[in-house]
Amino acid sequence: MNAPVPVASVDNKPISVAVLAMGGQGGGVLMDWIVALAESQGFIAQSTSVPGVAQRTGATIYYVEMVKARADGAYPVLALMPSPGAVDVVVGAELMEAGRAMQRGLVTPGRTTLITSSHRAYAVQEKMLPGDGIGDSSKVYAAAQAASKRFVAFDMATLAEKTGSAISAVMFGALAGAGVLPFARSAYEETIRASGVGVEASLRAFAAGFDGATAAASASPQAPVSAKDEIALNPIGHSGFDALVSRATQEFPAGAHAMLAAGLRRVVDYQDVDYGREYLDLVAGFLPFERGADPELTRAAAKYIAVAMAYDDVIRVADLKTRGSRFARVRAEVQAAPDQLVTTTEFMHPRMEEVVSTLPVALGRFIEARPRLFQKLDRVVNRGRRVQTNTIRWFLPLYVLGGLRRFRRGLLRHQREAAHRDTWLAAAREIARHDYAHAVRIIELRRLVKGYSDTHARGQSKFDKAFAASRWLAGRPDAADWTRRLMAAALAEEGEATLDGALKTVDSFLNA
Repeated sequence: MNAPVPVASVDNKPISVAVLAMGGQGGGVLMDWIVALAESQGFIAQSTSVPGVAQRTGATIYYVEMVKARADGAYPVLALMPSPGAVDVVVGAELMEAGRAMQRGLVTPGRTTLITSSHRAYAVQEKMLPGDGIGDSSKVYAAAQAASKRFVAFDMATLAEKTGSAISAVMFGALAGAGVLPFARSAYEETIRASGVGVEASLRAFAAGFDGATAAASASPQAPVSAKDEIALNPIGHSGFDALVSRATQEFPAGAHAMLAAGLRRVVDYQDVDYGREYLDLVAGFLPFERGADPELTRAAAKYIAVAMAYDDVIRVADLKTRGSRFARVRAEVQAAPDQLVTTTEFMHPRMEEVVSTLPVALGRFIEARPRLFQKLDRVVNRGRRVQTNTIRWFLPLYVLGGLRRFRRGLLRHQREAAHRDTWLAAAREIARHDYAHAVRIIELRRLVKGYSDTHARGQSKFDKAFAASRWLAGRPDAADWTRRLMAAALAEEGEATLDGALKTVDSFLNA
């Protein structure tokens, strides 16, 4: 790691700083602080901003140019936009914003110090993919170390949360700690004090950012390795749930206990203890097919049967949106004071399909069998609504709707989900008698089905196609490998073009 060297104003050339921040991260405040800092130290500074669309097309770019005021009073001509290859300091409020800065050419090996928070705020494109579409942080780290003169990265979001301030204050501290601007720490702190708003919290966050950047100067930044905490299969003090834990501990191999613990918590929270008992019964159906020390099939069944049983429906959505823990989490995220009111506005767009699925089986089928009636009701239901869940008007109906989970087993959606699930598991058990690896891949296909409304429908369509093809492949020595390929094709994009191409390949050799 190169030692921090302040940017020199050679021949009175401007010093350029670009800040990339998303909405709510205080990028405008940070820009104002940088300008005020420069002006307090005898510099002329100019700032501009180019709005982005948050996670969709990138953050807002705030740009500051500063130059030492001349003795003759001549006013410099400063740029309104950062130019590729001509930026001294780039500050990113999130890791992928640093990546976008490099893509735009704002980071140069011989000139630019790149400072960024290492945390992630996932972009819409990452969330849209049916599989794991999260970008590879290690690639950004490698590119940053190659593309910048100096790279400083640490988790600024966590420091902001711990200090009770915004990430902009941590970024200001990181800018000071990196030592790239020709100003003393005291000048930065005096700038915060002069702002007169949230001074104490901002100073705490500034100090944390300063220390983080100073520590980063002694080591080369490394991409964080995500550690997955396994849930222990332990009792919780509830007699019904603890009985399920005892059964799982005694009946299932230790290699599946962590997944069973997670699955049990999910399905019992979703429905009730009896539902947890049904879950263990279904997973136990795969125990006779285990062959070695590693219970891969049972572990996969424990994971994906829980996913299939805890499907997202209208009742589940209403239940989650009206939980006290959710309101507490939202207040914590926005750092609301105890005496502050927080309004939570949700966008809901239910379709008639969701409404019908929440009805008793006979009534739901009655409406579905009458297209004209269905269409008339859909015109009433199928429109977007902005719902304020912190008001009695909306909280109460959602709370009542969430309470309908006690009747879920008698509703049309549950009947169809259970039938779909049982067909899938019966096929996996039959295949497991002859091809263990293929059965594991069949179970893992359930990964394709997730989400709510249109997202669920698209995922289930992909699952049905891949599942049907996988059953046709049964008996072939390469059945497991082709099932894996089909799932990879389905996960590659939101649409089905890649999967359809793979299915045509399977069809070609099956019918050859």
